[in-house]
Amino acid sequence: MNKSKKMVVGVAAGAAVALAALGAVLVPFRGSAANPGQPGTHPHFDHTPVFTQKFESPQAVTLACLKCHPNAVEVMKTSHWTWLGNEVQVAGHPGTQRIGKKNLLNNFCISSRGNEKSCTKCHAGYGWMDANFDFSKKENVDCLVCHEHTGTYVKGVGGMPMKGTDLLAAARSVGTPGRDNCLTCHAYGGGGQAVKHGDLDSSLVHPASDVDVHIGRHAFLCVDCHGGPNHQIKGRAFSVSVEDSNGVSCESCHGRPPHRDARIDRHLSAVACQTCHIPTFARRIPTKADWDWSKAGDPKRKEDPHTYLKIKGEFRYEEDAVPEYRWFNLKVDRYLLGDKIDPKKVTPLNAPQGSIHDPTAKIWPFKIHRGKQPYDAGYDYLFPPVTGGDGGYWTTFNWDQSFRLGAKASNIPYSGKYGFAPTEMYWPLNHMVAPKEQALACTDCHGESKRLDWRALGYAGDPMKVGGRK
Repeated sequence: MNKSKKMVVGVAAGAAVALAALGAVLVPFRGSAANPGQPGTHPHFDHTPVFTQKFESPQAVTLACLKCHPNAVEVMKTSHWTWLGNEVQVAGHPGTQRIGKKNLLNNFCISSRGNEKSCTKCHAGYGWMDANFDFSKKENVDCLVCHEHTGTYVKGVGGMPMKGTDLLAAARSVGTPGRDNCLTCHAYGGGGQAVKHGDLDSSLVHPASDVDVHIGRHAFLCVDCHGGPNHQIKGRAFSVSVEDSNGVSCESCHGRPPHRDARIDRHLSAVACQTCHIPTFARRIPTKADWDWSKAGDPKRKEDPHTYLKIKGEFRYEEDAVPEYRWFNLKVDRYLLGDKIDPKKVTPLNAPQGSIHDPTAKIWPFKIHRGKQPYDAGYDYLFPPVTGGDGGYWTTFNWDQSFRLGAKASNIPYSGKYGFAPTEMYWPLNHMVAPKEQALACTDCHGESKRLDWRALGYAGDPMKVGGRK
């Protein structure tokens, strides 16, 4: 075993010429406190003189964009369009699988199958209403959701812009994706503000330095870290993937060893950067920690979006929360549709791989979301009911009917018996990096601290006191 683990743990040139000929000029687009030439400052063309005629449909905007940016169709090969990743091997399953938001279960809104009209409000496309959506039609790509800057562009059912949206104003405003473009979906995924992620919410649009030092103090945009060629956004969401290909790491920018103290650097083989530098998450806005679907449907309970909704059940939220810690080697297991469960035990949907014996694993901070979600009590597998779709639970409050619709939408048998089983999902924390002055100190983990459960991590106790493994 590793000794230290024992100790402690571009715009094309042709397009530029064409736009210049039309009188377009470069305008600065900045983060909250950017300086020229620094992250957060991305000059882009003023498209006001380019678009002069009213658009009759959002698809017409896309076709106009493609006249100067024909290569933008490359987005159709990405997971933002397909909601699927590349072929991967999933632990415990034969062969390879192509998985993603399109076909996986979660313990938030459960499944997108049969619920497309609701879920695809956050799809980078237009008109995905059901399983018959044509992914080959380039005019259905939504350029505006990532590039417009009016602040008034809102997507509705099936990803279509809300009625009354000024498409001309939106098209004229386009430029480098801003934080608000990304967070429009990523801060509200799962059915509301800060439901899924504990480290992504609207406070990151213009955060203070103590909320996120990269964004608040240095004015980073999301694309400063996550931008990639050919619309291939870098980074991995371990809710819908099982490995870290095309990922982003602290070391992408920060050299090693990054500290002036050798004692701190000795931790690096066993402790992730995030563990010390993200001491808490959900700093300003509470994040959902528990979701119990079995309590849904009670018309007598008072509704509150942070405690109870008739259509979704009972919740618990946390704010300025202390992470939970696990060994993590940047790979996860994955529950797939049809996998058997023991409904009396907690089923992890994406348990992180790694242990104290794994030299590639480090101690990472996580938000762990606990759920109680529908399962088929005859076949003993988690089930994808239709909730927000036509005839779904949110309109009928009939679980049996929503299961029958879900069986058809997901092509999975339904026994006619259902129940609710405990599950958990793991969300490794990467955002809300605190200023270095607020990073964890020795006593935050060692001594009388209860932050780390040393025995659960594989140690005999606090390694500063007893050292070694169990």
